[in-house]
Amino acid sequence: MSLERFDNFEDFWPFYVKEHSLLTTRVFHFIGTTLGLICFTLAFLTGNLWFLFGGLWVSYGFAWFSHFFIEKNRPATFKYPVYSFLADFRMYYLMWRGQMEAEVKRIMNIY
Repeated sequence: MSLERFDNFEDFWPFYVKEHSLLTTRVFHFIGTTLGLICFTLAFLTGNLWFLFGGLWVSYGFAWFSHFFIEKNRPATFKYPVYSFLADFRMYYLMWRGQMEAEVKRIMNIY
C-alpha cells in the first residue's frame, strides 16, 4: 500500500488504476458492483433492508477477493474509503464504455 497521502480524487485515480492493473481484478469488481447495484435496486423496490446488506457483502466480497488472491495487494478501501468508492464507479463506467483497458495502459505508461 502506498504511503502517499492523496488530497484529491484526481491524484488518487492513478494509484487506484495501478492497484487494478490485472484484467481479472477489474472483472471481479465489475461483477461485484453489478450484483451490488441489483441488490440495492431490490432493496429500494421491495423495502427489504437485507438486500442492502447483501449488496454491500457481494460488492466488497468480489472486490476484496480479487485483491487478496488475484492482484495480491491490499484494497484501497481500507485507507481511502471515499475515494475508493468513487473510483470503483468511475472504473465501472469506463468498463461499460470499453475504455478501461486504455485507461490502464495510459496510467501505466505515465507512472
